[in-house]
Amino acid sequence: MPRTSEPGRTVGSRLLEVLFVFQPGHTALSLADLVRKTGMPHATVRRLAMELTDFGALDRRPDGRFTVGLRLWQLGTLAPLTESLRTLAQPFLEDLYTALHQHVQVAVLEGQQAVIIERLSAPEAPELVSQVGGRLPLHCTGVGKVLLSHGGTELIETVLSGELREYAPRSIVAPEVLRKEIADCRRTGTATVREELTPGTDSVAMRIVNGEGRVVAALSVVVRTDSVKHQAVLPSVIASGLGISRLLGWRPGVKVRNS
Repeated sequence: MPRTSEPGRTVGSRLLEVLFVFQPGHTALSLADLVRKTGMPHATVRRLAMELTDFGALDRRPDGRFTVGLRLWQLGTLAPLTESLRTLAQPFLEDLYTALHQHVQVAVLEGQQAVIIERLSAPEAPELVSQVGGRLPLHCTGVGKVLLSHGGTELIETVLSGELREYAPRSIVAPEVLRKEIADCRRTGTATVREELTPGTDSVAMRIVNGEGRVVAALSVVVRTDSVKHQAVLPSVIASGLGISRLLGWRPGVKVRNS
């Protein structure tokens, strides 16, 4: 049964469903792709896609495939959290990049995943599985573990009781081990990951805290395994995380909240 027949479905919800099938790695979709991914009737999807194109939320390429339009991108840049974070974090990311010539990124929590909102990458740095706007699992990435550790008891229990996918041979999927790492991360604000998401890639991450003591993002450096010592990278990552946090209003006397 098409989902358009479900009770309570509005035109607005159907428009949003068409828009949100666009994801990193799936940025150009045909009408058939949209129909398959939304589960809605062909005629309905075609009408919605053309309305979104007329409005500028989608663009239609000469080959007939649809991409996210300029007006939608402009709207996304107005999101207050991500835009202010990107702006404030940029000088620190540039300094880390200049010093280390590795991937340097900032991510925020959305649901049960980490979303990358900014990244600087050196040409010789290792290839990563996700780009800016992409999503990362919480249990096996540096930024993910920082965000999970400070995301509150409900999030932690939901993630640890769910499917903990083993992305690589060194992925940590034992809940009792992850609980220990979460406790350590809450205490230090940092997380270190060794080849848990991608073989040959490590990351060192630090929390970013606002003036209320709430962890709003995580900063990490992603390096090729054995290319640098983690303890050599950690002080710079910590200093950058503290610097961004200060710009967001955090001060040493403000207690960091874990929810």
